[in-house]
Amino acid sequence: MKTIDRIETQRLILRRWREEDRAPFADINADPKVMEYFKSPLTRAESDSFIDRIENVFEQNGYGFWAVEERGSGKLLGLTGLAPVMFQASFTPAVEIGWRIASDSWGKGYAPEAARMVLDVGFHRLRLPEIVAFTAVINKNSRRVMEKLGMTQDVAAGFDHPNLPEGHMLRSHVLYRMKSPVNHVM
Repeated sequence: MKTIDRIETQRLILRRWREEDRAPFADINADPKVMEYFKSPLTRAESDSFIDRIENVFEQNGYGFWAVEERGSGKLLGLTGLAPVMFQASFTPAVEIGWRIASDSWGKGYAPEAARMVLDVGFHRLRLPEIVAFTAVINKNSRRVMEKLGMTQDVAAGFDHPNLPEGHMLRSHVLYRMKSPVNHVM
């Protein structure tokens, strides 16, 4: 499969990661507001390792979490993209959509704008039959983005995230799904 290196929206460029993205992405990952619904903020080394893992997913699958750049300014805003779910659950194997946007760029519609383009790529170019999204039950902001995208909560498929310990306040997760609008009959 040919790797999808770049996609664009009206205001955004979603592209592969560059060396100069590491410092601003580390700042995003160290922000307690951005990382409120994750296990913890990331150190610089953890953030760099995350970029390395993202790039490995691109090499294996032809897609991954793209760096999100504001078209006019060139500012790195965060990430949006697709990745195989890397743990076992009732809904796996599956491909998830995810996003992480710098807190100073919240409220501008960047996450839904980028995610809509990613869904389009996932369904039309990658021909995925379904894309899922999940987050901690208490993460109302991400849930609102999932709903804006037209994803539907699968109440029966809610789950405890296996990478979080029993009793952790973020362990209980909701699952949202979207089926491809394209009939991929071969």
